[in-house]
Amino acid sequence: MSAPPATSVLEVNGLSTHINLTRSVVHAVGDVSFEIKAGETLGLVGESGCGKSMTGLSLLNLLPHGGHIVEGSIKLSGLELVGLPERKLRTIRGNEIAMIFQDSQSSLNPTMTIGRQVMEPVRLHRGVSKHEALDRALEVLELVGLPHPRERFDDFPHQLSGGLRQRVMIAIALACEPKVLVADEPTTALDVTIQAQILALLDDLEERLGMSTLLITHDMGVVAGRTDRINVMYAGRIVETATTYRLFTGMRHPYTQALLGSIPSLDQDREKALYTIPGLPPDLAPPPSGCRFAARCAYATDECREHEPPLDGAEGHLFACWHPVDGPIERLPTIVPPESVKVPIAATANGRHLLELDGVVREFPVTAGIILRRKVDSVKAVSGVTLHVDAGETFGLVGESGCGKTTLGKLIVGAELPDGGTVELEGKRVFALKGRALRRARRDLQMMFQDPYASLDPRMRVQAILREPLEIQKIGSRQEQDERITTVLREVGLPQTALERYPHEFSGGQRQRVGLARALMLDPKVIVADEPVSALDVSIRSQILNLMRRLQLERGTASVVISHDLAVVKYLSDRIGVMYLGKLVELGNGDDIYRRAAHPYTDALIKTIPVPDPAVKRADIAISGELPSPRNPPSGCRFRTRCPRAQDLCAEEEPLLRSFGPGHVAACHFPLQAPGEAAAEAVADGDPE
Repeated sequence: MSAPPATSVLEVNGLSTHINLTRSVVHAVGDVSFEIKAGETLGLVGESGCGKSMTGLSLLNLLPHGGHIVEGSIKLSGLELVGLPERKLRTIRGNEIAMIFQDSQSSLNPTMTIGRQVMEPVRLHRGVSKHEALDRALEVLELVGLPHPRERFDDFPHQLSGGLRQRVMIAIALACEPKVLVADEPTTALDVTIQAQILALLDDLEERLGMSTLLITHDMGVVAGRTDRINVMYAGRIVETATTYRLFTGMRHPYTQALLGSIPSLDQDREKALYTIPGLPPDLAPPPSGCRFAARCAYATDECREHEPPLDGAEGHLFACWHPVDGPIERLPTIVPPESVKVPIAATANGRHLLELDGVVREFPVTAGIILRRKVDSVKAVSGVTLHVDAGETFGLVGESGCGKTTLGKLIVGAELPDGGTVELEGKRVFALKGRALRRARRDLQMMFQDPYASLDPRMRVQAILREPLEIQKIGSRQEQDERITTVLREVGLPQTALERYPHEFSGGQRQRVGLARALMLDPKVIVADEPVSALDVSIRSQILNLMRRLQLERGTASVVISHDLAVVKYLSDRIGVMYLGKLVELGNGDDIYRRAAHPYTDALIKTIPVPDPAVKRADIAISGELPSPRNPPSGCRFRTRCPRAQDLCAEEEPLLRSFGPGHVAACHFPLQAPGEAAAEAVADGDPE
């Protein structure tokens, strides 16, 4: 006898949400319908601005100012939520339906301890005593895997890492054991290791508590292995819905196909461009007529532009398209760039490397006292890093947040000065120079910052932003500067009209192009790109990666790409360095790192990458626990406190870099691969190779 079908815990029918602005109305969500059964996880995917988060907020009626549900129905266990009085809604929010918000830093109250914030919904909804609420708060903090919850109970949010703050957010949402959990981009800003821990935690809690989950994300790798069904959303509409396996293997909507095709994979051919979706999502104030994806679709016809397709299909697979596709993209686009424009990787004329770092150390003092501010400790951000970059080469730098990647990038461009060791460009210690010589040398080292919105002056137009470095370096006449600006603007794919606009008038991808143009203005020899695509949607990310790859090959500019996205680093980089707690623990080419990893930390990073394929079995969590404090790093091997292969020797003696093949070195006493012939000798000549 077959089991009875699971009942629907949440039913959404014809939901439409509008946001009233001063002069227009944004149709953020339009005629959306779906259901979530008991114990089921439903994925909701799409680009930024497609209406995913607004759908989640509509479920709890937590819409921003001016937002309101104009029509439709939301039923939670049969209870209609639309039109329910606010007083009644307050008894349901956080109790029967709860939400994990996207940004834990801004969502948590900075003036309250985490313990009080977890206790709050328990006291509010359960009416228990303070002592009982405290016990429940400790229980749920332990449930979500917060280390030493009793000791951290009185900590404030700013005292926790991003991963721990996200665990606190989950604890608040789960405190009253809701029937439905809405998880809005719960891992977007987290490293792959912490991301894997959070996702595994959600999986475990769903199974143990029997919750239903709406998982909102733009990361197709996250939904591939953790959802039962997926809804694809575009411009406020559901454009395709199916079981997870069927959606990935036999999608019918061109937008779904393009989203999957835009993701760089670990076996991506570096000689071929990533698939990109041209243009940007449409303005929904008001939305366009016809199919909303038509302006960006390669299959669009006049019928698509004039008539909106219905969401139709069979056997639980629905799609809204007049000209459906049949499965994933099989062939990658054209080779970029042609062989004729490739610049070979080479040493400088004197036989030295273009950029050389030798034993670089950077520590930040920790002080005490208001007046004397005496030094009591130091943060060991970078500890004796040695590496080189040649002309035309892209060097990738990966590792968790707090490992020292960004500090090392700042040391390269001179935004930070080393406490020990040397940074040399073409054999010269650049930052030991003075006056005009230093100013001239600085033009050869430029940085592309992680957050283009924060790094671009909001009071300056793009033309002034791009002209500024030329004026500081006293390069060219006004006319020559204008010609240079126009040329670089064209190279990064921005129109001439962009010159008169301010940073806030651009999309995230366009601002990143402005940041890249700013870095290219002085024709530098080395560009440091710090998390250049971490804040971008998958479709925009592929455009920026193609652009960076093409310009690097055409110009021959050396690059240092810093990222926690290992697939991005593999696509862009000729060689890759892996950092852990201020140390370089492994270095090699893409195949060395991804196919023949010698260091357990490198192997663990690779295993935690979310793969956009539901058929791929999810690996067990390879790294547990937090990154140790850089104020007091572990003795010996700094990774030993989280390493499954650690032995007594690891605590007593720091491992040195040794060879595992040509150009492949790692620092581990008990490596995953057999060392090369030179393994018996530590690499101590100042260059790992």
